[in-house]
Order: sequence, then C-alpha cells, then structure tokens
Amino acid sequence: MSTPPLAGAGMPPGAFSGTQAQAAREVNTASLCRIGQETVQDIVFRTMEIFQLLRNMQLPNGVTYHTGTYQDRLGKLQEHLRQLSILFRKLRLVYDKCNENCAGLDPVPIEQLIPYVEEDGSKHDDRGAASQLRFASEERREIMEVNKVTKLK
Repeated sequence: MSTPPLAGAGMPPGAFSGTQAQAAREVNTASLCRIGQETVQDIVFRTMEIFQLLRNMQLPNGVTYHTGTYQDRLGKLQEHLRQLSILFRKLRLVYDKCNENCAGLDPVPIEQLIPYVEEDGSKHDDRGAASQLRFASEERREIMEVNKVTKLK
C-alpha cells in the first residue's frame, strides 16, 4: 500500500485530486459554529481593549500633549480597529458558510423547539381517567356476573 506524496515532495500544491481538495475545504458545520463563537469572543475582547484605550486617553483641553505618546496610542487604536474589521469579515464568512451548509435542511417550527405545557392540563388526564373508568366498570361488571353465577349455584 503506497501513500500519496506530500505537496512539498516535488509535486505542485494543486496536484491532489479534486475529491481530496474538496474534502480538505469542506468543514463541519459544528466546527464552523465553534470558530464563529471564538471569533465573537475575539471581537468582544478587541472592543473592550478599544474602550480601555479610549478611556485612558486625555482630551485635548489646552494641555500640552506629548506627540510620541499620542502617536503610540493612535497607532494602537488604529491597529485594534483594523483587527476588529478583519474579525467582522471573518465572522461574516463563517455565517455565510453556515447558512450555505444548512440551506438544504428543513426548518423546524419554533413551536416544536419550545416545550409546551397546556393551560388546561385536564385534556390528557380526561383521556386517562376515562380509560381507567371504562376498565373499572368492565371489571366490576365481570365480578358481578361471577357473583351471580356463584350465588345461583
């Protein structure tokens, strides 16, 4: 049994068959959701850092401000905003891919997802009670017939 050569072993990177490349690109929807969750957590973390930077910045109230410090904080802020933009694009790609993977699925009505308790709970009890009453009355009738037969003898 031979193993296929690696891409770096003299073969160009696109030399794999189409099914292998498609399987490598195909990602489980649950994994995509986990990646999306991690991306959202990164977005929240970056946003908190941005607000922390903005909170620590001083307003230019006629106070002389060191240009080095200003440029440093401005650079950090711009970098965080750039990273935030990238994370939002990544989240959008994950969202689109999840929707694409779930497009063929039949949507489940919300009513089936939420456990529903009827206000008038007697409906199910009435059916059970009626069947028990029927069973008890049949049993009573059979016992009465047996008693009549034994009394006659």
